Amino acid sequence: MAESYCGRFAPSPTGPLHFGSLVAAVGSWLDARRAGGRWLVRIEDIDVLRCVPGADGDILRTLEAYALDWDEEVVWQTRRHDLYRAALESLSSKVFPCSCARKPRYDGACRNGTNLPPRTIRLRVPDALIRFEDRRLGAFEENLEATCGDFILKRADGLYAYQLAVVVDDADQRITDVVRGADLLDSTARQIWLQRQLGVPTPRYLHLPVALGSGGEKLSKQTGAPPIPPHGDVATLRKALAFLGVQNIEGATCREILARALAK
Repeated sequence: MAESYCGRFAPSPTGPLHFGSLVAAVGSWLDARRAGGRWLVRIEDIDVLRCVPGADGDILRTLEAYALDWDEEVVWQTRRHDLYRAALESLSSKVFPCSCARKPRYDGACRNGTNLPPRTIRLRVPDALIRFEDRRLGAFEENLEATCGDFILKRADGLYAYQLAVVVDDADQRITDVVRGADLLDSTARQIWLQRQLGVPTPRYLHLPVALGSGGEKLSKQTGAPPIPPHGDVATLRKALAFLGVQNIEGATCREILARALAK
């Protein structure tokens, strides 16, 4: 596992890192380093309408301040459109244009054609169970036909969808292990189905507990989660480690704390 392991942290530059982001970054980094593997950073800026100018640089500087070093050059999704276009073209027999508005569960209305101008491109899904084993939560299964239906790979605004971009990126970067928040658990079956259609490997998955605010809401930029101190605050890092179950780690610097966390 040590030779082949490659993990990643893939933040969206919609604002500064908050505590939930730090938990995901630390969890992913620790898992990679304990396995003797590589750890990459990818800026998931495919949804340009939500991105905040300069947030990507702020995120990278904050990761450096917390001693979360990465192993290869950072990649930006907005610079990888050729890869997404090629992947979508390779799926030509498995996708279809759709004129329907976005909805929680797609009913297949355009599967056999539409007389209206197409808005999106969707991937056909099976009426069958997609099964996977989460490294923390255990066995999961989902019938995509029942839960979400055929899902979008290219949006009505012309942007490539998150599901397509993340699967193509993980395959291109040879990611073997995806460690991320449990709020993304419901994307996993869709990504596995798309991986199978593209003929690329499926990574191992580990979904971390989600950090919540005082009102029980998931910490996110949308819920107004405050940014973490950008200068590498040892108390904040220790709090993130404690959230992940790594308790009582002392140290004067973030690098020292992470080294002791790895040794524990």
